[in-house]
Amino acid sequence: MLSRAASPALRAGAVALRPAALSTSLASQSANYATLREIEGRLKSIRNIEKITKTMKIVASTKLTRAQRAMTSSRSYGETSNTVFQEAETKPLDGEGKKSLLIVCSSDKGLCGGIHSGLTRRVRKMLNEGEVKGDIDLVIAGEKCKAQLGRGNAKQIVLSFQGVGKDVPTFSDASAIADQVTLLPTEYSSIKILYNKFINAQSYEATIIEAFSEEAIKESANFSSFEIDDSVLGNLREYALANSLFWALAEGHACEQSARRNAMDNASKNAGEMISKFQILYNRTRQAVITGELVEIITGAAASEDQ
Repeated sequence: MLSRAASPALRAGAVALRPAALSTSLASQSANYATLREIEGRLKSIRNIEKITKTMKIVASTKLTRAQRAMTSSRSYGETSNTVFQEAETKPLDGEGKKSLLIVCSSDKGLCGGIHSGLTRRVRKMLNEGEVKGDIDLVIAGEKCKAQLGRGNAKQIVLSFQGVGKDVPTFSDASAIADQVTLLPTEYSSIKILYNKFINAQSYEATIIEAFSEEAIKESANFSSFEIDDSVLGNLREYALANSLFWALAEGHACEQSARRNAMDNASKNAGEMISKFQILYNRTRQAVITGELVEIITGAAASEDQ
């Protein structure tokens, strides 16, 4: 008797509680759908990034082949000048009170790992540890190293060049830089060129080439055996500087393309791993949403049968 009297009241309570439970389930379902949309949007963006990095890797691989050919031809220029100075036994002068010049060969483009940061660290190490005697002025080819060195060594930058690294360097580019360097009003006891030396497709090293001044060339031990007139000594020095710059720019360009290809390859692999993780998360979340919907359908069907 008591159960029969209480059943209508329980049914009324169940009906009263059903809208609240329904609203809670709808809220959780919408939250799950929002999470699915977020994961799906993240997957789409990562897939787009993977397409871009793979394309950039292919482009860098194509450019690397051209850069290596240019690097091979440029070495004949630089090595010939070095051979002449080795035969003449040319050495940098220890000029007291004179400044030294450091030419840094970088580029304007990024997305190539830490290739530019390595040059910047080497320059700062040379400045802090006194590897080069006396005061040092900087000439920077490329905006990347200029932006990094400009924060702490802006006063030492006397000359900079833009538009470096857009294409394979040519001897005309190196000659234009050498011409501007020779027009600097300061007399330098030593001129050094810092660049990235191409070791193989996976590694490179910051290396220094010595570009001698006119006085150093003139005071070489075996300079007289070459029978060079003093009137053309300036032209010889500028031509040798252009040869060394061409060598440095070509090697640096090849290192940049190799580093960019490796960086894009690593980025593509990382994107693939993220896609796999997000795909698993998406599948599990979707399965949880479907399971929740089935539970709600079964619960609703069971509740309607009890009425």
